[in-house]
Amino acid sequence: MFRELPPLSQLRAFAALAEAGGMSAAGALLNVSHAAIGQQVRALEERLGVQLFVREGRGIALTAEGQRLGGVLRDAFGTIAREIDDLTGSDADRPLQITTTPSFAARWLMPRLGSFRAQHPEIDLMLNPSADVIELTPGGVELAVRFGKGDWKGLESQMFLRTPFVITAARSLIGDRTIDSPAELLDFPWLQEIGTDEAKEWLTGQGVTEGRVRNMTSLPGNLLQDALRSGEGVAATALAFVEREVENGDIVVLFQDDGRGPGYFLVTRPGVQRPALRAFMRWLMKEAQAGA
Repeated sequence: MFRELPPLSQLRAFAALAEAGGMSAAGALLNVSHAAIGQQVRALEERLGVQLFVREGRGIALTAEGQRLGGVLRDAFGTIAREIDDLTGSDADRPLQITTTPSFAARWLMPRLGSFRAQHPEIDLMLNPSADVIELTPGGVELAVRFGKGDWKGLESQMFLRTPFVITAARSLIGDRTIDSPAELLDFPWLQEIGTDEAKEWLTGQGVTEGRVRNMTSLPGNLLQDALRSGEGVAATALAFVEREVENGDIVVLFQDDGRGPGYFLVTRPGVQRPALRAFMRWLMKEAQAGA
């Protein structure tokens, strides 16, 4: 296998070119001249028998083959870098970057985060609450807390929080009215987290395909919870986010699934995990088990 591979110097040069997008920038990454990058990449093209890039004005553009090889090399060198960092502990002080939805961050994670800081004061965290699916990259975001079925291609996922999906409203909104059918909810305004289509999907799944809700407001997850409590609309959410309000009667659960559907997963890239990441994931699992 090793005899069949191109020299490492050629692969490193092309990986740098694919990342930097130019000869000079790639040379700066490897601390060599742009001419050295060009020589190594041309040698790689000759060895492989394929064109990896074309010149466009003062820059370059990767061919389809170049994009394919560049992606493979980025992942491979990223894995090597993570392994070395883990072995040597050279990245121990780098903050642990985490992404999750605003709802999960505001309603589940933040009220508990003081416990983690008390147990691990040596670990710095960077939390990115976003409805967007953010890519996990070497040296970047290492953990995503995602809601779904756990089938994210190319990533590893571990179920850690399964909570019923509920349709809720503030008592101040519905009063003493009894809701017997999902179709009756068309009479009310709805709230929905930006980046999702939970209301429509739920109503369609319940057979409500005629008509539409009176008013739909999309807003960030943390604001959605505030608006829900204020009686601004009906919302689909995880029961874990509103358990306290349900217990004291401020929020009413109108409909609830059996809790065996999608849940919250810890999603990571394959490969070795830093000690900081392992510690945070263990803490999340314990918190979820304690809540259950």
